Amino acid sequence: MTLDLSQVRIEPLSREGFFVLVDWAKQEGWNPGVHDAEAFWAQDPDGFVGVHHEGELVAGGSIVSYDGAFGFMGFFIVKPEFRGMGLGRALWMHRRDTLLARLQPGAAIGMDGVVDMQPYYASGGFVHQFADMRYALQGQARAQDPNVQHGVPNFETLKAYDKTCFLVDRERFLERWWSQPDGHVFTYLKKGTILGYATLRDATEGRRIGPLFADTPEVASALVNACLNAAEDNTVYLDVPMANRHAVALVQSLGGEAVFECARMVHGPVPDWPIERVYGITSFELG
Repeated sequence: MTLDLSQVRIEPLSREGFFVLVDWAKQEGWNPGVHDAEAFWAQDPDGFVGVHHEGELVAGGSIVSYDGAFGFMGFFIVKPEFRGMGLGRALWMHRRDTLLARLQPGAAIGMDGVVDMQPYYASGGFVHQFADMRYALQGQARAQDPNVQHGVPNFETLKAYDKTCFLVDRERFLERWWSQPDGHVFTYLKKGTILGYATLRDATEGRRIGPLFADTPEVASALVNACLNAAEDNTVYLDVPMANRHAVALVQSLGGEAVFECARMVHGPVPDWPIERVYGITSFELG
């Protein structure tokens, strides 16, 4: 099959179109959270584009802006029968350039690129920062630290803590992320001060932890234990930045099995991420 690229339309996706992309992600084995899409859409309803051919959605991706301060590209999917025709390249360049135009001057764009595509992304101006590894763990009863609290004790305080790790505000996203049906938020509090937090949510397969932010390895361990305890006997997935050696040591000490690798790549000024406090990223789709 050949494709005349002049006959395709790249345009913003409706909510319904975006949810089609989420279904494709499930079919590709990306294992998104069951309710992730609601939080993604809440952050930036204008942050998703699709390619239509003869009225059919054939490809899509995200160009999410965090209020102009930071952008993220994810959900890059082309239907299998339309691959290898140049469609993906046209869409990817459109997304990069459109997102740059949506951001403040000098703002960076992040993405988590699969290994095979990293040379291509590098040719488009993205620089490799660190590898991310998805680990599979087993939910099980674990000893609980009394400093770990279940829930969001104070939204404003926890939102402020989140910003110290993610570096930009994402209030609309967090409101949906922290209130997912059957989800859990665990906060580590000591003398009224937040030292870390983690979320656990249902996924297409098993359950997912993310983010996992912690000031120390001990705090991270206590939060992971809370998540594994709440997951019961489900498989639990955690996406670990390999640049954080304490995070790698923690997940390996729990018998984590590496199941998928990608890499954080950045276009523009590299954010000064406090990687030593990031034990698990939020998602490969939005950063």
